[in-house]
Amino acid sequence: MRPANDAPILKLYYTSDVHGHFFPTSYGDREEKDMGLFQCAGQFEKDDITLVLDGGDILQGSAFTYYCQNVARSPGAIADIMNRCGYDFVTVGNHDFNYGAGYLRQYLAALNGACVCQNICDAAGTPLFPPVIRTLKSGLRVGLVGIVTDYVNLWEAPENLAGLCVTDPFAAAKEALEGIQAQCDITVCIYHGGYEREPLTGEAPAAATTENIACRICEELRFDILLTAHQHRSLPGQYLQGTYTLQLAENAKEYAALTVHKSGAGYRIQAQTRKAAGPCPLALQEAFAPVEARVQAWLDAPVGSLPLALLPESRLRMAAYGSPIADFFNQVQLHYSGAQLSAVSLANEVNGFAQRVTRRDVIASYPYANTLVVLRVSGAVLRAALERSAEYFTLDASGQAAISPAFLHPKLEHYNYDFFVGAAYKFDIQKPLGQRVTGLCVGGRPVQASDSFTLCLNSYRACGSGGYPMYEGCPRLREINIEMSELILRYFEEHPAVELMPMQKGCLL
Repeated sequence: MRPANDAPILKLYYTSDVHGHFFPTSYGDREEKDMGLFQCAGQFEKDDITLVLDGGDILQGSAFTYYCQNVARSPGAIADIMNRCGYDFVTVGNHDFNYGAGYLRQYLAALNGACVCQNICDAAGTPLFPPVIRTLKSGLRVGLVGIVTDYVNLWEAPENLAGLCVTDPFAAAKEALEGIQAQCDITVCIYHGGYEREPLTGEAPAAATTENIACRICEELRFDILLTAHQHRSLPGQYLQGTYTLQLAENAKEYAALTVHKSGAGYRIQAQTRKAAGPCPLALQEAFAPVEARVQAWLDAPVGSLPLALLPESRLRMAAYGSPIADFFNQVQLHYSGAQLSAVSLANEVNGFAQRVTRRDVIASYPYANTLVVLRVSGAVLRAALERSAEYFTLDASGQAAISPAFLHPKLEHYNYDFFVGAAYKFDIQKPLGQRVTGLCVGGRPVQASDSFTLCLNSYRACGSGGYPMYEGCPRLREINIEMSELILRYFEEHPAVELMPMQKGCLL
């Protein structure tokens, strides 16, 4: 039995990867769902031993955030929400850079709480958001350090990082911890990054990278608590090499409530992952109802029409035989890029388009802040990229096509399957990985390794992300620095009644 005086000496409420989901809606429709920051914040019970923390990726990812950036031209409403929800400390996520350093700074300047992110530096290498030691009324000294994955440098447009330098997160965390540890009773690291291995089993993915280093942080540093993010995995609190660590699902579907208790000469830490549920606090609803009403009205405005509705099918069927949604996105990319070939991916959740298209259809079907890049690729690069997409498939026990577990676990990655147009090909999934692409032709001619093509794809993929290293080093012929969702809206402005073009593409053999 625990002693009667086993009261917590510290309480933490933690959210991450909210991606602009504040109200209980996905914005794909007007239905309320069990999600959103307001449903989480309604359960926060803040007192003198409580800190409320966020792990980043707040500024991008929903229709609300798109409206703030593209229509209101200000993150002010987002900062107001964070203030009213009582946040004490935040760190920065990779998607918080999507709208540029100026927009990010404007958001951070409007917060009542402090930003901690040791590896975001100025041009001289000085950390802009160093650690903070918060002394509670009880006298407990809590040291808070923040870091973000340095893959931001790979993914983000250089102009969005103007004046900033994102350094090695491990070295930054080590330096910060060494600087504050002797002055603190409890140390907390808020890391916008995830686990490079399974925390319980130690199993590592086939392709190891340094995008996520949480296991290394637990093994080599000695934070008391490591709050991770970025991978959108719901992982309950557990001790890993003496550090208590956890992760949450995305879009404020849940939050973590941690308590720290005195235990002999040390501390005992425990956590509950609690689902977003119940009514939103009336004060929050009323305060932000006007901006939410404007967002919803803006979403429902018609932008054009299609000859037929473009609706999603099962992920396996779309990948195997093509998707009219992907075809339409490729049509838009080819129109604005002038490239010979185009490749797109679909988000893990995609709504599709009604015949009468609204802004809601566009934003819900293409939720990313990607821009477009035109690369010069060889026939060998094209084949290698197709082979990567062919890895999406496997054979089940009965010999039927299925989705490879590598795209399902530990993180859902349907968005790393690319739909190509402008080339004819087939995937023979009976063959080993790397040997599955057959009949690859462009313009009716078999593709040779030395051939050269122009290929339009999104900015995330163009830098090799998602398992496409073959694109690294390919000449960049053109960059279209307009978000794809905005290009889709522009396409409807130019073509109010869209005609769908036939596309040369591939399928399963």
